[in-house]
Amino acid sequence: MGKLFKKILSFFSNLYKKYPVLLYFIISNLINGLLIRLLTLGSFCFRAVFFDITIVFLLSGISLLIKKGSRNIYYVITSLIMVFICVVNSMYYNYYSSYVSVSLLATSVFALDVADAVVDFAIKTKDFVYIWQLIGLFICIRKYKDGDNVKGNCSMFCSLAIVMLAIGCTLPPYSSWAGFLKLWNRVVAVEGFGVYMYQLDDFVHSLSPAFNTVFGYDKALQETKEYFENNPNKKSNNEYTGIFEGKNVIAIHAESLQSFVVNLTINDREVTPNINKLISNGIYFSNFYAQQSIGTSSDSEFTYSSSLLPANNGTVFVNYYNNKYVTIQNELKKKNYYVFSMHGNVGDFWNREIMHANMGYDKFYSKSSYEIDEEFGLGLSDMSFFRQSVSIIEEISKEIGSPYYGTLITLTNHTPWGDADKISDLDVSMSVTVNGETIKRDYLETNVLGRYLKSVNYMDKAIGEFISLMDEKGLLDNTVIVIYGDHDANINRRNYNYMYNYDPVTDSVKTDSDEGYVNYNKYEHVLNKKVPFIIWSKDFKEGTEISTPMGMIDVSPTLGNMLNIYNPYALGHDVMNITNGENIVVFKDGSYITDKIYYNASKREVYSIGNNVITEDYLEKNNDYVNEIIKISDNIISYDLLKEMK
Repeated sequence: MGKLFKKILSFFSNLYKKYPVLLYFIISNLINGLLIRLLTLGSFCFRAVFFDITIVFLLSGISLLIKKGSRNIYYVITSLIMVFICVVNSMYYNYYSSYVSVSLLATSVFALDVADAVVDFAIKTKDFVYIWQLIGLFICIRKYKDGDNVKGNCSMFCSLAIVMLAIGCTLPPYSSWAGFLKLWNRVVAVEGFGVYMYQLDDFVHSLSPAFNTVFGYDKALQETKEYFENNPNKKSNNEYTGIFEGKNVIAIHAESLQSFVVNLTINDREVTPNINKLISNGIYFSNFYAQQSIGTSSDSEFTYSSSLLPANNGTVFVNYYNNKYVTIQNELKKKNYYVFSMHGNVGDFWNREIMHANMGYDKFYSKSSYEIDEEFGLGLSDMSFFRQSVSIIEEISKEIGSPYYGTLITLTNHTPWGDADKISDLDVSMSVTVNGETIKRDYLETNVLGRYLKSVNYMDKAIGEFISLMDEKGLLDNTVIVIYGDHDANINRRNYNYMYNYDPVTDSVKTDSDEGYVNYNKYEHVLNKKVPFIIWSKDFKEGTEISTPMGMIDVSPTLGNMLNIYNPYALGHDVMNITNGENIVVFKDGSYITDKIYYNASKREVYSIGNNVITEDYLEKNNDYVNEIIKISDNIISYDLLKEMK
């Protein structure tokens, strides 16, 4: 053992003398690997260091197979890639609280349309700190020269890499292996295995769609068949069964609409008066969460319609658009519905043109179907979009007749809400009397939440005018209106804390020692991401609130039962059948929400909702259920199993 230690010590001593550029390459990339975990997660995991060393040592060993004259080019190219990994993941974490996937390259074109949002929310100065590595590398290359290849140096690096890998594999926490192997939780993967090993793992996973038809199909099919045999998805039969059968349905896919704005007043003015009115005599699901992944709006469309979770790799709309799915739209077509979708953006955004046809839509009225006479934000204003959509719906009603199902996808309330002051006169400032003098404070005027509230106020007005126009044309008779927020607005906790704890007297933010302080912690922030889900009809005489925890995956069985359609492969539930409130909202990373807790899978932390006593059996049962749902959903999507199941 002593001889081996001396040999390793001699190797690194020789490395310092003969390979100074390589030594810098090793140390600097290891520092960056540590930095990104500290700057994004704010945590240190000893095991991740061993995996970082494994990757860096392997790359170092490869460098010694390259001729001396070309080795510096290898260092530069490899460092560029590793620095790029750190910078991009840092920016992505700012916006999504997760890490970027190679499969996102297929959808990167969609980021061009939301460039302003990226600049506003994703890019921070600290994201570029990793570039120091490249600057230092160029200085080293100019100042030092690496020595010639020495027999055995490459094999020594590779041997040490294997040792580091073996040590890393033996270290706890062992529970994070599931997150690494399945990549359900990318945060856990980076935290426990380092950003370099995660990116390698993600690259391998990104190739899985191409190999799924060859490897693992039989096992996935058997697992999925056994799941539905053991958990038969029975057709609902409750007081809501078939109440909307044969009725027209207009579903409004409301961009970035969150529930906290419902019944919110600013300066004695309602932010969403029209939505509030619909809720007052409609069915309001007040504990409803979107379950989107990297596909954002497209994920919500998919999960809403299919009762499956988003794809584990890439997005369904882009990577799995040609699969067989059971959707609300396809099932309604069997009942002779005319099914259409409408959006003021281009038809190929999120590959909607193709995916909508697969989902069952007869026609997609995209940007080319509208006159772009008024633009706010990313394109056609919601006011103009709704106004022109009513005309199209009127034509459909006259020429094709009933019943029909339409999805209207809004646009104006998309980040970064740059036109908020132009489209809404909502006053988000605050007046206060100090020493007998009335002072006007900016309050939310300079906060991104102020722009968001103004934009939501505009969207609410557009929805109100849409409802009125539909009523004027007689199109609300025998029609059901469904409104759902597609995902939260992705505004960081600091802005909400400012809104809830602003003190206009001192023009400062309260602390926990101040009277009236609201403890808006990181888990309250997660719970605040809920979005509205509303079902309304002129026939309703009074409002009904359903507070059962519910996710987008539960829409198909819940709304489907009201329309008297049935999806035997739905992984969600008809929440009208749940009398005790014990539904589980499953998120793609393995986290979940019940009526009792929020469970954070990446941190393995439990946040109690109320003062509930939580047992280990309760957690184990829920964790098993969550992992099973994620696995079965992934099986169905990755292997196109519904083609076989049906």
